[in-house]
Amino acid sequence: MFESLKKKFSGTIGKISDQVSSEEEEEASKDEKKAKTASKESKDAEDKTSKKGKEDKSQEDESHLKEKEAEKTSRLSFLRRKSESKDEDSLKKQEKDSKQPKKDSTDSKKDNEKADTGESEKETEEEPSGLFTFATHKTISEKDIDDILFELELALLEGDVALEVAEQIVNSVKDGLVGRKIKRRSDVAEFTKEALKNAISEILVSEGPDLKELVRKAKKTGEPLKIMFVGVNGTGKTTTISKIADHYVKEGYNPVIAASDTFRAGAIEQISHHAEKVGVKIIRHQKGADPAAVAYDAVEHARAQKKELVLIDTAGRMQTNVNLMDEMKKIQRVVKPDLAIFVGDALTGNDAVEQARKFDDAVGVDGIILTKADADAKGGAALSIGHVINKPILFLGVGQGYGDIIEFNPEWMMEQVFGE
Repeated sequence: MFESLKKKFSGTIGKISDQVSSEEEEEASKDEKKAKTASKESKDAEDKTSKKGKEDKSQEDESHLKEKEAEKTSRLSFLRRKSESKDEDSLKKQEKDSKQPKKDSTDSKKDNEKADTGESEKETEEEPSGLFTFATHKTISEKDIDDILFELELALLEGDVALEVAEQIVNSVKDGLVGRKIKRRSDVAEFTKEALKNAISEILVSEGPDLKELVRKAKKTGEPLKIMFVGVNGTGKTTTISKIADHYVKEGYNPVIAASDTFRAGAIEQISHHAEKVGVKIIRHQKGADPAAVAYDAVEHARAQKKELVLIDTAGRMQTNVNLMDEMKKIQRVVKPDLAIFVGDALTGNDAVEQARKFDDAVGVDGIILTKADADAKGGAALSIGHVINKPILFLGVGQGYGDIIEFNPEWMMEQVFGE
């Protein structure tokens, strides 16, 4: 059930995750390359500076040594011109002078060692690693998701989701994602799923009549709860009324059915057969009788017999048939039903949405029952119909048996669409 919607939303989550992740990884790769380039350039500059420093130092040491050698030669020449009596002093002087260059050489060696040590210290300084973890600074932008959300909107329209509903879902998801900051890849999928869930929860109308409470109240007051079922031919309206009757019989109540579809051939016999099967009373007149009169008699019977529920069948009619719509309005005027429930075929998609809109305009719909939901893979009608007329889905028909009807719950549908 709703497999198409599930695939569409799952696909959107995956696409947005891949899109944002690929862009972030590309940006991280560029940043890494820039960092590596900057690091290499910095190291090359340091090497060049160090090399130049060494060359300058070497030239300075060589010049210094040459000066010392010249000084030594000059002193030796001077000493040779001295008298023999001063030879001993000259020798001492030469010994002293010969030690001087060694000292300078030692100083030079120490300076070189210091320069080398400085270079080594620079080389061991911590360099940028150039490695970036995913999405440490990524913010989702419209550009990241616009194309994917456009694809989602088209997919929803193909799945029989009403245009206004598809647009609202897309806009809601965009509002929920744009500007979100992500730290890791899993964040993208999580945020997208959360945005989709919020969008769907806004679409599904949950506020509506509490049938259980209304029936309990009817039992206490003795005034039956009157429900009129409307819809076009072929949607399964008669079968649905039988399912609702069976549902409340099992809940311990005593419903009565009014066979107010007096126009369609075989309609009275069909609803009578179902009523007998589920064990409830049916009020019927001859074919062609006044539908409002049949409904009135059913209400009087329920009051007399202290029955809590009156289920009024009506002729299936197209929403454009003004005369038949007027007949339905007459039933409303005569019996003043507490609720008017539209019965639509989930498989007709947007047609069911348009039908619900027309019936709501004509008689005021209070709730919706969708039939054949078990065969509806698209799910467009279930997602759209309540939002379009701002009325809740009350039940879903999920088979041909009398027990094949379930109370609709928005959380249940969310689980169907987003669950594992």
